[in-house]
Amino acid sequence: MMPAIKLVNICKSYTLHHEKPTLIERVLKGKNEKFTALDNINLEIKKGEIIGIVGPNGSGKTTLLKIIAGITAPTKGLIETSGRIISLIDLEAGFHPDLNGEQNICLNGMLLGLSKKTISRKLPDIIKFADIGQFIDAPLFTYSEGMKLRLGFSIVILSNPDVLIFDESFVVGDVSFQKKAMQKIKEFYRNGAAIIMVSHLPDFIMKTCKRIIVMKKGKIIYDGSKRLIPKSTNF
Repeated sequence: MMPAIKLVNICKSYTLHHEKPTLIERVLKGKNEKFTALDNINLEIKKGEIIGIVGPNGSGKTTLLKIIAGITAPTKGLIETSGRIISLIDLEAGFHPDLNGEQNICLNGMLLGLSKKTISRKLPDIIKFADIGQFIDAPLFTYSEGMKLRLGFSIVILSNPDVLIFDESFVVGDVSFQKKAMQKIKEFYRNGAAIIMVSHLPDFIMKTCKRIIVMKKGKIIYDGSKRLIPKSTNF
């Protein structure tokens, strides 16, 4: 079976611009400094897997997910994907602030390649799931972060993803929405979707995921069963 995600020798680096470098900085480093966010990542994710990615701040977790989702491109390396990938890492990437909730659902549905007929058929259930009341007719810029989160997840229901990517924002805030969201995530998983989540909350990851990836300084230092994680990983 073709993997849902395959990364080969993925690297991602950024150039840090120093506006007013000192003489020492110019001599030793030059004006600009390079930061390596991901360093030679090799990874395969199959359909039907539920994976948790953990690691300290700056370890490369979010950068890795943004590359998988196609939000950003690697500096070098090869990425192969299969099926529809939906990311809730950057919720506002597909939203238009001047459009209301219903219009943003329709817009994102079309961006996902769904027909107007399909969007129209699913729209009532999506609006009900989003549970933002009369704000469904209000422009997005009036929404709180929690409302944007619920709207973003409602679009996931519309999309029926093969790969779903999200972060720990789902385990904070409105408890009733957490429950609904996790039920839907489990449904996608039972239907064979690959689920990838990132969190700073080890208990949530250990309870939810069977496969754990531990990152540190842009590298994967562990990838395997949660039962076999060495204590030295210290996440």
